[in-house]
Amino acid sequence: MARRDASSEKDKPETGNVQSILAKSARGASFLISLQIGSRALTFIVNQILVRFLSPELLGISSQLELFSVTVLTFARESIRVALGRSGDLGQEDGKTEKSKTAESYGQARKVQEAINLSYIAILLGPFIATFFSWLYWRNPEPAVLAMPCIKEAFAVYAAATILELCMEPCFAVAAQQMLFSTRATAEAGATFTRCIVNCGLAAWASRTGLGLGALPFAAGQLSYALVLNLAYYSHTYPRASREGYSLGLSSMQSSSSTLVASRLPRRSLNLALNLYAQSGLKHILTQGDSLLIAMFTSLRSQGIYALASNYGSLLARMLFQPIEESSRGVFSSLCSQIPPVSSSSTNSTSPRTTRNSKKSSSSAAEPHPNLLTAHRYLVTVLRLYSLLSTLLFFVAPTFLPPLLPLLAGFRFGASSGAPRVLGLYAYYLPLLAFNGLLEAFVAAVASPEQLRTQAVAMMTLSAGFAALGWGVLGWADGGAEGLVGVNGVNMGVRIIWSYSFVRRWFQMRGVELSSTQFLPKVLVVILGVAAAVGLNLTSEGPDGGFLELLKVVGVGGTYGLIMLYLERGFLIDCYGLLKPAAVCPQLTSHPSYSTI
Repeated sequence: MARRDASSEKDKPETGNVQSILAKSARGASFLISLQIGSRALTFIVNQILVRFLSPELLGISSQLELFSVTVLTFARESIRVALGRSGDLGQEDGKTEKSKTAESYGQARKVQEAINLSYIAILLGPFIATFFSWLYWRNPEPAVLAMPCIKEAFAVYAAATILELCMEPCFAVAAQQMLFSTRATAEAGATFTRCIVNCGLAAWASRTGLGLGALPFAAGQLSYALVLNLAYYSHTYPRASREGYSLGLSSMQSSSSTLVASRLPRRSLNLALNLYAQSGLKHILTQGDSLLIAMFTSLRSQGIYALASNYGSLLARMLFQPIEESSRGVFSSLCSQIPPVSSSSTNSTSPRTTRNSKKSSSSAAEPHPNLLTAHRYLVTVLRLYSLLSTLLFFVAPTFLPPLLPLLAGFRFGASSGAPRVLGLYAYYLPLLAFNGLLEAFVAAVASPEQLRTQAVAMMTLSAGFAALGWGVLGWADGGAEGLVGVNGVNMGVRIIWSYSFVRRWFQMRGVELSSTQFLPKVLVVILGVAAAVGLNLTSEGPDGGFLELLKVVGVGGTYGLIMLYLERGFLIDCYGLLKPAAVCPQLTSHPSYSTI
């Protein structure tokens, strides 16, 4: 009896740590989602003003400049951010002596300093990567690009803004390591607001005065975004650094050469970042492949129409899916870093027979680790929420979005432009984005260096197949933007299959079963969704239906949504508990779909 009590007391700190991790994630996701909703709402309003007097060609140029900036940022910092995200949780626990708190405080300060030092690699890489992609862009530009007013000046300002944005990486490392979600929300909200004001103000002034600034307002907006982002991050993190005993500069640390490179860079995180670099680059090519392909094979006008449709279509992905993916990656890293590794023979084996045997032996030897069960339950919860939202998107959104676009963007983007059809197809693509983002976040959080190299090879193969399929659809079959959405869907579907297979096998190796029946919606929900979609399509008047068409779709879709909420009310009530820190673990464990084998 005494032994059981001692064991119970021993488990309390770990349970409290798990609750702390999930509570921070829930609050962090709420912060980031609120930030995205606010910033996207503001951006949406500004874009409604801009799009009324911007030509499709100018929209195409702005999408090219944004692609350049995102590409430089990804190749400079993405692998470093992921590597730092896997360095473990820095949250403090209660019930420690003063001496242990002092030792822990020193260890945390050292860990944050290592993260800051590693982030300087992104700052050093930025100018070289920007120079390389600038050379690629200007090596053989289109005549329509050269004819755009102030294009070279706009490109130079955009490049400078991108390099300046990388200068806040040390502060971002601090915010990410210590889960300072409010700091991130404040900084990014202020920067986004400033960019919108500068964009809209300059574009409106140029239009009113007849001054041909081309894409220069977008470049100036991006520069203001980078300036405010740096100012906000440094003003929040510099006082914290002085107070907690670390520096925002590239500082040396005392340690053995086996743990640090040049007395500054943590060897383990640096090796992980190197292994992740190729994966991050290939993932970016696959994610932004549509923008690359349409820039290569279509005109500026087509690029502008596709950019408009995809920007409207991806609003939900940016407001909801991206924040959940970012916070979930931190949760998986924190939880799974404490799970003991399985034997190398079990990890390397991929045959079903070996998987079943390892799962059986693991189950018979000991119960699954509590953090493993929590990670599984968290993953299943979010996947099921995505499934419910995806049914609404899949069955209702394709008939809702096409008549909405001309009302939002003006009738130059009506049915004759092709943009409403592209936006309608994009609704089928959004659920794939959601599932892929979450599954790849789990892979990035738990995969070993060898598994990351395997994933890099798989992504390289996917990239080649995606490029070949895109060339066939755009260059040979002239499929246009609609065909490109289909190519993206195929690409994302293959990535989901690969990631899901990895995640399912990873859990099986540790004695826990993951199956699609745990997160798919109820059969009745799907049947009612099919009926709603058939009814809407049979009575649809298309993009020219106007406001009455929207009212009809809202009525049918709203009714279906309320019925879905009623049928899934038990699960949704349990999910509400995720926002209550004290009830995080009980709410997760109470759901009947979380069975382990």
